[in-house]
Amino acid sequence: MNAIELGYVALEYGTPSFVFDEGAFAQRMRNVGEIFGANVKLCFAVKANPFFIPAAERAGVRLEVCSPGELDICRALNVNPTSIVFSGVNKTPDTVHDAADYGVGIGDCGVMTAESRKHVELIEAEGEQRGASIDVLLRLNAGSQFGMSRDDLLDIIDSRARFPHVRIVGIHYFKGTQRLKLKHQIKELGKLTELIDEIENEHGFAIERLEYGPGLGVPQFTDDDFSDTLAPARELTSALQDIAARVELTVEMGRFFAAECGTYLTTVNDLKSCDPMRYCIVDGGINHLTYLGSMMGMKTPVVEHLRDGHPLDANAANGCEPLEWCIAGSLCTTNDVLVRNIELADLREGDVLAFRNAGAYAVTEGIALLLSRTLPRVIMRKEDGMFALGRDFTETSPLNTLSM
Repeated sequence: MNAIELGYVALEYGTPSFVFDEGAFAQRMRNVGEIFGANVKLCFAVKANPFFIPAAERAGVRLEVCSPGELDICRALNVNPTSIVFSGVNKTPDTVHDAADYGVGIGDCGVMTAESRKHVELIEAEGEQRGASIDVLLRLNAGSQFGMSRDDLLDIIDSRARFPHVRIVGIHYFKGTQRLKLKHQIKELGKLTELIDEIENEHGFAIERLEYGPGLGVPQFTDDDFSDTLAPARELTSALQDIAARVELTVEMGRFFAAECGTYLTTVNDLKSCDPMRYCIVDGGINHLTYLGSMMGMKTPVVEHLRDGHPLDANAANGCEPLEWCIAGSLCTTNDVLVRNIELADLREGDVLAFRNAGAYAVTEGIALLLSRTLPRVIMRKEDGMFALGRDFTETSPLNTLSM
């Protein structure tokens, strides 16, 4: 999306708003798919931005769904369960039952993950009740609360006869996000290959699939390198191809697909000078917009200055010298700082600030209920270049109101 388009959205739909670009998202997926090769499947982590679910499904990729709420979103959108990887660290009998009711894991239709012995037992009980086998990926622990230990994984494989309704199809592995040093991913892919070989040679069981989340990094702030945001995918391709020659490989990512495909628009409502700081108060805030790695706006994201639907260039700024501003939101907390220090020329009330690279997590990670502020609109730029309202302004005060 260019600045003219963003200016149109600000005038037509108002602020605060998120604008998500389905065309850019689909193209990003196509680019990554071409880089990795046809023998590597892709999976979109829905938690990064559920508003991209329809575009991801049209692109023919899998969807990692991590919660009952995300499963409800898929159900509401009539997502084909064959594409769903039902993940999540806290499964219950009800959530396993709901996923199976949707068809996930039944009859070569999607798959569930098991992150503990308990999960395997829950899925076995659900399969027994249905008289059906449920496809399962065993999630391997990577040093966090997610997944099971290597010993537990091997023991479950060795004792698989105890779980006749659980069909173990592979391994799920994800360590974290924004991992910039690819030597770590290359090393762990080697270890996963060794584990797959060990399971086959020493435990007599063939792993069919690997669901792998590399957590590739994306640039967010002005000091980052934006010259080639696909470079990490290219650098990792050789290691991915090595393991893809061994098992069916699916690469699961959220931020890497979606981050650069969204922009947050917010309007300047007040300007004041409180020596030595100048403050710009906007109609949004940290309840809407977050960037991983930035606390109280200490890092500067890419921000465009718009006025009356147009980008403000040097000429439009009337030759004014840039001034340093602290951009703060509408919340009554000193934490609500979007940018601690940014230079802007001829800043006025009513101007719109467009925060780029807000396509992943910002719309879902904000502290939405603090102070019962209104949720922003969500505008979708469709693949044909047209804009459509994805979600209207939504009041949160009813969610903070005592029900008598």
